[in-house]
Amino acid sequence: MQIVERRRKAIILVVDLLLVCAAYILAFYLRYDEIPQRNWESFISLIPWILLISLFFLAIYDLYNLSRKGKWDIIRNVLVASTFMSFLTMSFSFLFREFALPRTIVLLAFLIEIFLLIAWKILFKKFSEQKFEGTVLVISDDIYEKDKMIEQIKESLGKTVIIKEIGAQNSTSKVNNLIETVDYVFVGSSVAGESRSEYLYHSIKNGKIVFVIPDLYDLMLSKSSITSVGDTMVMAVKPFGLLWDQLLSKRLYDIIFSALVLGLLAPLFLIIGIIIKLEDPKAPVFYKQKRLGRDNKEFTIYKFRSMVNGAEKQTGPTLATENDPRITKVGSFIRRTRIDELPQFWNVLKGDMAVVGPRPEREFFINQYMQDHHYYGYRTTVKPGITGYAQVMGKYTTDVEDKLRFDLYYIRNYSFWLDIVIQLRTVIVLFDKTKAEGGKQVGSPKKVDKNVPMNL
Repeated sequence: MQIVERRRKAIILVVDLLLVCAAYILAFYLRYDEIPQRNWESFISLIPWILLISLFFLAIYDLYNLSRKGKWDIIRNVLVASTFMSFLTMSFSFLFREFALPRTIVLLAFLIEIFLLIAWKILFKKFSEQKFEGTVLVISDDIYEKDKMIEQIKESLGKTVIIKEIGAQNSTSKVNNLIETVDYVFVGSSVAGESRSEYLYHSIKNGKIVFVIPDLYDLMLSKSSITSVGDTMVMAVKPFGLLWDQLLSKRLYDIIFSALVLGLLAPLFLIIGIIIKLEDPKAPVFYKQKRLGRDNKEFTIYKFRSMVNGAEKQTGPTLATENDPRITKVGSFIRRTRIDELPQFWNVLKGDMAVVGPRPEREFFINQYMQDHHYYGYRTTVKPGITGYAQVMGKYTTDVEDKLRFDLYYIRNYSFWLDIVIQLRTVIVLFDKTKAEGGKQVGSPKKVDKNVPMNL
C-alpha cells in the first residue's frame, strides 16, 4: 500500500511539472502569432529553474498529497503556490539576466497553470480516490482520548470505516488477537510503555500499519543520537531547547525580517489604525496585554484592537469563542485575516518574541494548562512566536494537548529550514477560516502525569 501511495504521489508531481511547462508554451502561442526566437530561447534557458521552483512550492504546500484535501483546500493551495512560483520565476529571469522572457508570458502562464493544476488535481482525486475499506483498532485507556481519536479517524477516512476499540487494561493476548483482525492500529498516549511496545511489536510482526500518539517521553527521545559506552549501545538525549548557534542565527533573522515587515507595512498600519478609530473614536487603536515569554519572563504584547474596549472587565480572562459578541465589525475582519497580529513584529524587533515559535499565553491560562499538563512549561524554553508549527498544523479550536505536542515537536526538531517552511505555510492559514475561529474550551479533561516536574 505504501508503494502504491508513493507511486501515486510521483505521478501527481510529474504531471504537475508537465502542466507548468504546458502553461508557458500555451502562453507563448496565445501571446504571439509567430514566437520571437530570442524570447523562446530565454524561456528554454530558464526551464530548469522554473521546474525546480515549481517542485519546491508544490512540495511545500503538499500538493502531491490529495488524500485528505477537499476541493477548496486544493484551490487555495494552488493559488498560493502558483503566486510564489510566478514571482520567483520573474526574479530568477532578472537574476540570470534573461530579460527576453516577457512579463506578459509569466502572467499568462500563471493564469493558465492555475486552471490546469486545479482541474487536473480535482479530476484525479475524483476518479482515482476510492472509499476507504478496512478496519481500524483504537487502543486507549483514556475515554476522552479514545472518543477524539474515533471522531478524527471518521473525519479523515470517512464514515464507512469500521472502527474497533479496546482498553489496554485488557489482557495482552486479547488485544493481540484483535490486532490480527484489523488493517490499522492506533495506540493512544495513555497506553503504558511496556504494553505499547508489545502492541507495536505484534502489529509490525503481523504486517499492520501502526499510528502512535506520542507522549512527552516519545518527544524527548526524538532527535536523540545513538552512541555506545564500552560495548553497550546508549541513546544520548540532549537538553530541551536550542543551541547557542541556533539562537544566534534565529535572532539575526528575526531582527532583519521584522524590520523589513515594519518598514514595508507602515502604510497598512496607518490605514488599519484610521479604520479602527472611525469605528470607535474613543477607544485605543492598539490592544496591550501581558504575556509570558521565554523562561516565563513577562512582556507586553501588542495587537490591533479587535474587541470592544474593556472586553474582559466583567468576565475576567476569557478566550475568544465562535461568534463572540465582544468582537467588533472591523475586528472580525482583521482577526480573520490575521492583520491584528502584525504589531507583534515590534515585539519581535524588541526581542520579546520570535517570528516562529509557540504562541505566547497569559499567566492565567498557563497556570490552568499546567494543572492538566505538567510538561506545558517546556514550551517556554524558546521565545514565543507570531506563527508556529501548532498554528499551521492545527486549528484555533485544536485541543490544548495536541497543540502542545506540535510545539514540543517544533522545539525538539528545530532548524532554520523548518522556520522557513512554517512561514510559507502560514500564508495558507490566512485563507483558512477554521484557523482563526474562536475556541470552544480552555483545556481537556486529561489525566495528570505526576512524574513530570512542574517547575523548569
